[in-house]
Amino acid sequence: MLHEMIVEGLAMDPSSNAPILILNAKDKDKNFSIPIWIGLLEAAAIASVIQDIKFERPMTHDLFKTFIDKVDATIERIEVCDLKDNTFFAKIHCKRAGGSFILDARPSDAIAMALRTGADIFVDERVIMLLQVDSSEFEVADKSDQGKKWAEYLKNLSPEDFGKYKV
Repeated sequence: MLHEMIVEGLAMDPSSNAPILILNAKDKDKNFSIPIWIGLLEAAAIASVIQDIKFERPMTHDLFKTFIDKVDATIERIEVCDLKDNTFFAKIHCKRAGGSFILDARPSDAIAMALRTGADIFVDERVIMLLQVDSSEFEVADKSDQGKKWAEYLKNLSPEDFGKYKV
């Protein structure tokens, strides 16, 4: 089963200063978010669309969009389809007169393209299930009062706690 998502925004991981792409369920009845750690260049590519920043020369994702348009293809949707060893995988579903085809992609690139083309963004149920954490699977290594405070703090974090930033 696929869940339609929207790009909520970008946040910074306070511990690593790495950008995090936040996807939220489009259906308001489903209350979940998907955080995806991405690179700085990919964050800039996504932020430029969100903030409607135009460059004098085409960036890579803009160039790819122009190519897709020139060959009369469309991007129907993108899917974040798998999660293996803390790495997300995505597919770009394309269509043109001769048929359809699927491209393997990093989620950040696929989402950058979806934002440029207006394509829908989906996350596979499998990914959502893999992201669910059973707190009984983990134990706090630092048993000190300070360690317990940090464990409680981290357990209660939500995507909104990361804040948004502009690239």
